[in-house]
Amino acid sequence: MKNKFKEYSNFNLSDINKEVLEKWDAGNIFAESMKTREGCPSFVFYEGPPSANGMPGIHHVMARTIKDIFCRYKTMKGYHVKRKAGWDTHGLPVELGVEKSLGITKEDIGKKISVDDYNAACRREVMKYTKEWEDLTHKMGYWVDTSNPYITYDNRYMESVWWLLRQLYDKGYLYKGYTIQPYSPAAGTGLSSHELNQPGCYRDVKDTTCIAQFRIKEPKPEMEGWGTPYFLAWTTTPWTLPSNTALCVGPKIEYVAVRTYNGYSGEKITVVVAKPLLYKLFSQKAEGIALNDYKAGDKLIPFEVVGEYAGPDLEGMKYEQLLPWVSPVEIDENGDWHEASEKAFRVILGDYVTTDEGTGIVHIAPTFGADDAYVAREAGIPALFMINKKGETRPMVDLTGKFYLLDELDEKFVAKCVNKDAYKPYEGAWVKNAYDPQFNVDGKYDEKAASAAETLDIALCMMMKQTHRVFKIEKHVHNYPHCWRTDKPVLYYPLDSWFIRTTASRERLMELNTAIKWKPQSTGTGRFGKWLENLNDWNLSRSRYWGTPLPIWRTEDGDEEKCIGSVKELYNEIEKAVSAGVMKSNPYKEKGFVPDDYSAENYNKIDLHRPYVDDIVLVSESGKPMRRELDLIDVWFDSGSMPYAQIHYPFENKEAFDNREVFPADFIAEGVDQTRGWFFTLHAIAGMVFDTVAYKSVISNGLVLDKNGNKMSKRLGNAVDPFGAIEKYGTDPLRWYMISNSSPWDNLKFDTAGVEEVSRKFFGTLYNTYSFFALYANVDGFDASMPQIPISKRPEIDRWIMSLLNSLIKEVETSLDDYEPTKAARAISDFVSDNLSNWYVRLNRKRFWGGEMNEDKLSAYQTLYACLKTITLLMAPIAPFYADRLYVDLTEGNADAKASVHLADFPTVDESVINKTLEKDMETAQNITSMVLALRRKANLKVRQPLSMIMIPVLDSKQKDSIEAMSLLIKNEVNVKTIKYVDGNEGVLVKRVKPDFKKLGPKYGKIMKQLAAEIAGMTQEEIIAFEKEGQFTFEIDNAPVCVELSDVEIFSEDIPGWLVANEGSLTVALDITVTDDLRKEGIAREIVNRIQNIRKNIGLEITDKIQVVISPNPKTDDAVAEYSDYIAHQVLAESIRIAEIPENERTDLNMEEFDNLCASIKRAETK
Repeated sequence: MKNKFKEYSNFNLSDINKEVLEKWDAGNIFAESMKTREGCPSFVFYEGPPSANGMPGIHHVMARTIKDIFCRYKTMKGYHVKRKAGWDTHGLPVELGVEKSLGITKEDIGKKISVDDYNAACRREVMKYTKEWEDLTHKMGYWVDTSNPYITYDNRYMESVWWLLRQLYDKGYLYKGYTIQPYSPAAGTGLSSHELNQPGCYRDVKDTTCIAQFRIKEPKPEMEGWGTPYFLAWTTTPWTLPSNTALCVGPKIEYVAVRTYNGYSGEKITVVVAKPLLYKLFSQKAEGIALNDYKAGDKLIPFEVVGEYAGPDLEGMKYEQLLPWVSPVEIDENGDWHEASEKAFRVILGDYVTTDEGTGIVHIAPTFGADDAYVAREAGIPALFMINKKGETRPMVDLTGKFYLLDELDEKFVAKCVNKDAYKPYEGAWVKNAYDPQFNVDGKYDEKAASAAETLDIALCMMMKQTHRVFKIEKHVHNYPHCWRTDKPVLYYPLDSWFIRTTASRERLMELNTAIKWKPQSTGTGRFGKWLENLNDWNLSRSRYWGTPLPIWRTEDGDEEKCIGSVKELYNEIEKAVSAGVMKSNPYKEKGFVPDDYSAENYNKIDLHRPYVDDIVLVSESGKPMRRELDLIDVWFDSGSMPYAQIHYPFENKEAFDNREVFPADFIAEGVDQTRGWFFTLHAIAGMVFDTVAYKSVISNGLVLDKNGNKMSKRLGNAVDPFGAIEKYGTDPLRWYMISNSSPWDNLKFDTAGVEEVSRKFFGTLYNTYSFFALYANVDGFDASMPQIPISKRPEIDRWIMSLLNSLIKEVETSLDDYEPTKAARAISDFVSDNLSNWYVRLNRKRFWGGEMNEDKLSAYQTLYACLKTITLLMAPIAPFYADRLYVDLTEGNADAKASVHLADFPTVDESVINKTLEKDMETAQNITSMVLALRRKANLKVRQPLSMIMIPVLDSKQKDSIEAMSLLIKNEVNVKTIKYVDGNEGVLVKRVKPDFKKLGPKYGKIMKQLAAEIAGMTQEEIIAFEKEGQFTFEIDNAPVCVELSDVEIFSEDIPGWLVANEGSLTVALDITVTDDLRKEGIAREIVNRIQNIRKNIGLEITDKIQVVISPNPKTDDAVAEYSDYIAHQVLAESIRIAEIPENERTDLNMEEFDNLCASIKRAETK
């Protein structure tokens, strides 16, 4: 028999996954799909590189599914879609992992382990889980070229990165600056502003805060006469108070002098605070209490305002150093330092001071805040620096996060500027417990112990309380930045850093962003767009060891420098250095490196990493030695360089790039955390170097959370193993569930119950539909290559499903073109479950049963075949495995069949087949059916029990014609004899109207009560008019009030012997009276159902004839006798008899209403 369709005894999507993978591997289907599209238009896709030093998670299945969908879709649409895999191999994630595994810290590098050995360990670590990543990629069906990936530690990749940096340097966008920058002591490096703005970096923390008392030196008259005068300043970081050198007030803020008492010591004090914060600092209940009535320990502390000042009135006032441990210093032109206390400890002005919280007076520590440093510099306030043994100026806190030890400081500085007795108890103290080694043993941070231990903030606050220098101490929840890789707090620290002047291109980057299609659009205008609007210069420097070295060489005095843009240029500069005697030899020449030979073999002879590149000394134009700036570059610059570095541009592939064959990307997708990471760096580099976008469309996908909405983690035990999930369910259910459950940019609450439901409801339904088709197609010898019956000559229900199928093609195509995979998946799912299986197949079963292959039967086969085949093509990008299995099962042996669905073309719409009127009529029939079936369930009437009538009030002839066109189908489906149409004016059904208060309330709040009464009192005629027109105008207080149909609920009341249902403008009434004739027909239908089930259970073929004997029963005999021919026809029985049945031949029919009703079913003798 030609084109026999494969039949299955079981359905296991995990097994199908493995079998299809074997087929793809054996047939090299991915490569074949690329080959078949060679010469076609390109669709450019960029893969954001993961780091293989960690295991992949379930969220990576989500992220890679999104990418795979559109690459497969565009391939099927006729595009050539190259997909090059990549590995992100530099940066903090790798270094921190190595340090943990080796049991070292950053400070040990170069001491306990050489930089060379350390970087070798990083090189090994970064590819640690490559096999697992490739395995997941393979098993989940993510087609990407892993055999030739780009690797960011490859010398050729790094050379392209250097070239990009050279372009920025030549444009004047690279500069060196000494500024306050976010710094991670736990990671040992500065951070860029976009790293600090990764999701989750800013967290609410509960810290000890205090309002410190700064003693005023020369108070104004009204500040005297009542105890000691103080400025009050609030801080959330008491550990910065020893570095205070100024207080800042707002130029437009009003301040008051307040006489009161210190709540801890009970001493009289006069304090200066912002007037708007007076009642936040002092209880209004205490206002009016005489100052002299206060006794120590009273809950209410009296206060009295004795003076008012504008901010500028306080400018220049001096105060005593709060914690006189160290004197501030200044550095002169010769680099010598001088004590500068006389310039410090005074009040200055700053526009950024607010009265949102605190006291309205800001404590200024210029070494620990960018705003602090700026206002202090503008006002001529010196910073409080330490001088180390190298003569370098450093903040009081070192780069590990602790106060400097006295032994680490310059002896002359200590002797002149340090109060050793005051400072010594705190030397070496960690400013955050998270940095303290005692809570970080063997690379594991004991957060619980760290949180329970006393902090430096608490110790300082207690000390100030005992010495009467604090007004108030309390716990306060505030937002504080944390390192994106160590999860530990950052500090703001003065650093020498190289920057990219991104602010110079801010407006152009904002303009280019408007050309990008963002999904969701709100991310482009919101999170990303707002980020660009507030863009800071990009801190490029990283004081680490494993990464791309900054290719800038400088003389020791900093007067001359060179930025190297290629290995060839570096080679030639080394030659100059050798000629000048600065270097003994050229190490690249010695290793046999040949400039302009771009082979991997040639480039593998050298290493551009530290420490080798640090050994290269160049010569300046004036003949001075130049050494490389020791910084590495931000790893995000590495990944943002991938469009160029992955093809070694401009050294190779220049023509393809310049002709825009491989740039910019048509599509990229990554997690929302990349909005200010990879998405930003791609955009910034493309905009600043090439004045264009790096990508045209981008999906910023959300997080994958557990079913309760919590972030997944191994620590919480709620992480889902992607390998285990694929093994259990197969990839397709995971992909379909993730895509259909919610839009990619929304957070997904992952629940395995949802995966199981998708397996059952979508894939199970599709499998059952195919199984039904294959079973009967094989019996009838259906040949898919037979001439097609024209759609116009097919029955109406065939024309309907073909119309709906082509509308589906259109909808899926539109959705995928708009990067809306969820809409596409849901549309396919609804079509398969609601329309194809539950409607078309169910209503047309009889057309496939028995009989010859006439035109009607052939039409049914061709229609169902077309639907199934088209569905395989539509679903292939989302569920690639089962789509391929089903496609091959349907098409194998056909002349035009492809070896895989992924080598086939995406289906095209036939507009001539689409009939929206027919689709609308069928939808109405489906709605009526659904309503009637719901009424049957309400009355506990099975569908097999015929009923006499449904009654439908119609608004107009158009609605009646629409229903009448489907009347036969409706009657058969709900098992009623007739449909009666009634005009609304006949008054058969009584309708009522209820106002929707949620909609009407906001519009008509004041008159809502009157309006509700008018709506409730509408006559039947008015309700009918309301339904026809879609709106109704009432008159309330002599003014017209127009109410829309969507603002109310119209329902019909039940009438005796009938049940009524309403849905929108559609009303259906069901006559639930069961006459004796209807009862008998119902019994006959139930018997047919039971016999059909018995046929299946005893293993009869669908064509086998049978002989039936039914046991006598006074309640069923008349029904069996009257409907014996009907029963016999339905169950393929040669005869139906009523007779006693021997015990060993009896099969219970399980009809609850009729006790012990049995039947005997035997295969009829063949003649």
